[in-house]
Amino acid sequence: MNRQLAIVLLKGGVAVDWLQRMNLAIDYIEDNLEHEIDYEQIARIALCSVYQFQRMFSFVLELPLSEYIRRRRLTLAAFDLKNRKNTVTDIALKYGYATPESFSRAFQHLHGLTPTSARNGGTQLKAYPRISFQITLKGVVEMNYRIEKRDAFQVYGLEDVYHYDTIANQQGVSIPEVWQNIGQDGKLDRLCGSATDDWWSEGDFSKEIKPVFAYDSYKFTSNTTFPYLIGCYKSENSQVEGYTVVDVPASTWAVFSTLNDGNGSGNYDLGTLKNRIFSEWLHTSSYNIVDGGNFEMYGRNQDGHEYCELWFRTEEK
Repeated sequence: MNRQLAIVLLKGGVAVDWLQRMNLAIDYIEDNLEHEIDYEQIARIALCSVYQFQRMFSFVLELPLSEYIRRRRLTLAAFDLKNRKNTVTDIALKYGYATPESFSRAFQHLHGLTPTSARNGGTQLKAYPRISFQITLKGVVEMNYRIEKRDAFQVYGLEDVYHYDTIANQQGVSIPEVWQNIGQDGKLDRLCGSATDDWWSEGDFSKEIKPVFAYDSYKFTSNTTFPYLIGCYKSENSQVEGYTVVDVPASTWAVFSTLNDGNGSGNYDLGTLKNRIFSEWLHTSSYNIVDGGNFEMYGRNQDGHEYCELWFRTEEK
């Protein structure tokens, strides 16, 4: 994976400082591929939380941090196997695998052949080079957003906790599957029915926004997991029995929409929008995205187009 992170070069060195921190974090990872990697140390180097670093890494590079580390270790392991003085057991232990069997399974999954077969000449192996974050000067492409200040309110709904690397990995459960699962057994319909007719006016939301949305990462569960709630705005007469109720603190929100993300496509493309938020907007704006909860709100405009609004809690730099 040899990707470049395209960001805008700013006066005052804001983007450059961020670039340096990200590359120092990668330096730490690369220096410790043969040792235990401390996610807290990565976050300290990058001057953010563990969750924020993992989310930023995944959105920008479209790959979970743990998967990048796994690929880099197995790339180096393949090089080591060419040296027949190294035993498979020694290489497995070197890159953090408890047993040769677990190493062999991981190696075969990535490279398509066993470590023993990889020693033979003429075998085809995969190599994933170290990534580097670089400045690329780009033409100016608009990115639309709005800032909303909201008093504290409450939401309620169906809550679960997911492992960050699993939810970000295509081989694991995905967020769309979470929605499909609750839709199949009628839970989603019951949740929709629990919302009052005036929820949007009481909560000061657009009439285009649907009553059910997602709210995630609103509390700390662990460095590798996050809470995800499919729920509704809690109005005075909401039927909340059997649901989890969550307090949303007074916050300033940066709001982005798939309808006007500035790429001109008009496509419902959350992946591209999230990538642009973290690789472009975040480092050119006067705001930081902070921990404490994010919304995905879904709507249908007057032209019949489905869209999503991403709400990120922010603070001024």
